[in-house]
Amino acid sequence: MMACLSMTFVPSQSIAASANISASGNTTTNSTAANALIARLHEIKARDVSTMSAPEKKGLRKEVRSIKHQLSGIGGGVYLSAGAIILIVILLIILL
Repeated sequence: MMACLSMTFVPSQSIAASANISASGNTTTNSTAANALIARLHEIKARDVSTMSAPEKKGLRKEVRSIKHQLSGIGGGVYLSAGAIILIVILLIILL
């Protein structure tokens, strides 16, 4: 039972290790970076892409994808899979 419980917490530890949040809890730097990335997304969205060439459009698409990936990394958080949640619920029912 302990092995199953420890396996459910492994993903949350790996996500926490990969996050770029400092131990001091400096969230103002993260929010400033997120605001800058969001502002860049708005700039890209406001552009007129009908006059751009195909390579320019492709470059913008790559930039948008990378910005969205960076924003998801800044958000952090703990994620549990559906299987882990079901396992926790079953264990709680059995133990209680």
